[in-house]
Amino acid sequence: MKIAAPKEIINGENRVALTPSSAVELLKLGHQCLVQSSAGSGSRYDDKSYSEIGVKVIKSATKLWEEADVIVKVRAPEKNEIKYFRKGQILISFIWPAQSSELLEGLREKGVTTLAMDMVPRISRAQKMDALSSMANIAGYRAVIEAGNNFDRFFTGQITAAGKVAPAKVLVIGAGVAGLAAIGAAQSLGAIVRAFDVRPEVSEQIESMGAEFLMLDFEENASGEGGYAAPSSPEFRKKQLECFREQAPDVDIVITTALIPGVDAPKLWLKDMVKKMKPGSVVVDLAAERGGNCELTQVDKKVESENGVTIIGYTDFPSRMAAQASNLYATNIRHMINDLTPNKDGKILVNTDDDVIRGSLVTHSEQITFPPPPPKVQAIAKAQAKAKAAEPSKEELRAQEMEALRSAGKRQTIMLIFGALFMGIIGIFAPPSFMQHFIVFALSCFVGFQVIWNVSHSLHTPLMAVTNAISGIIIIGALLQVGDPNFIVEILATVSILIATINIVGGFMVTRRMLAMFQKS
Repeated sequence: MKIAAPKEIINGENRVALTPSSAVELLKLGHQCLVQSSAGSGSRYDDKSYSEIGVKVIKSATKLWEEADVIVKVRAPEKNEIKYFRKGQILISFIWPAQSSELLEGLREKGVTTLAMDMVPRISRAQKMDALSSMANIAGYRAVIEAGNNFDRFFTGQITAAGKVAPAKVLVIGAGVAGLAAIGAAQSLGAIVRAFDVRPEVSEQIESMGAEFLMLDFEENASGEGGYAAPSSPEFRKKQLECFREQAPDVDIVITTALIPGVDAPKLWLKDMVKKMKPGSVVVDLAAERGGNCELTQVDKKVESENGVTIIGYTDFPSRMAAQASNLYATNIRHMINDLTPNKDGKILVNTDDDVIRGSLVTHSEQITFPPPPPKVQAIAKAQAKAKAAEPSKEELRAQEMEALRSAGKRQTIMLIFGALFMGIIGIFAPPSFMQHFIVFALSCFVGFQVIWNVSHSLHTPLMAVTNAISGIIIIGALLQVGDPNFIVEILATVSILIATINIVGGFMVTRRMLAMFQKS
């Protein structure tokens, strides 16, 4: 089938839904690819880069639509683009169906099958198509860059001949994909990062990235469907705002990301909080498209408050990094088309029994199919919550641990009794010099086994460094025995050197791999 990417007509939109790299993969599936002339110029993909790999470049948008079987877009079609569609065509794009009833009706009347990239279910299998997360990741990173561009101090602390410079303090509100990306970017720049989220289960993710999690002394489950936060109660909101008021005079940069699709953004950073902030501080509102989390946010504008605080309400953060955003979004599209082409023969099959395809389908067979039914596979966050609920209580875990200890104690007692009897029998017949060495050997084996067996699995790799030292002692002992006149002793010493050397080399290799995991490339 012919897959076409028209040029985005919204002013300032630099992304494109088909990149040369994604087109190569689509061609392998048996599809043909078309692109409108200069569609990728905003993302630094010229027409030549498409034509060189076999993509047909068409100048006229009308002709592109006429030839295409599948239209891939970034932004939802505008009213003047609806007229180009014909019955039977497939559209893959951001649609926002909950806020676009008129658009859905227009697509239904045209007989278009529409797959909304913003409706991809948040289940494990669909992560490769999750365009919302791809774009949120970029938005979170770019928010920190924009904040730094408007912040007139360093992010990192410095000690110079001219004096000491304190590090910037960054508060991230909302620890979804965008929030975590912002935390990572601000942390890497050397700022002191704090983060808040209504879902307590994300505290580990926040702290693992080096940020401080602001915990409220209030019990409320604010985890919603699909990994999003649920609307908070008035009591929780009151506690939340109190926390933010305490933070306002101390923080330099605030990045707000609290947004639930289809719902107006909650007001979390109020006017009085902005007034408490220091002059030169910055607020970046990633929820500006739905009204903003900050009361002073103006959509697509940068404004300054009376006390010198800059409030940024841009809604095109991904488009400001168009090359990266286009690459990720086109990859999401490519994975979607890959699932729509099960036989890899260039023929698209809209399988409504597939959770991902049905969840993304908003118009089909001249019907509006939004909202979709709940997926048969539970959303990631919900599945994790159920698994957590099924975990045993602390009392049950304690009882299980005590029972395990009792069983282990019984086994050890029996082993010690048998060991003592065995040593006594050997002692009757063996010479005293042999018994002295044999008892040391037996005790070292027993103690070594107990020590290593009780080490946590997560520490087994660091333990390699200790075993290397033990192996080194073995090699020294074996080297002293290599020149022994007894042939058997010499053979055993040589074998010991070989085995210990293998153990040391393997230990260093495993330890090096472990350390490489924590090194920045």
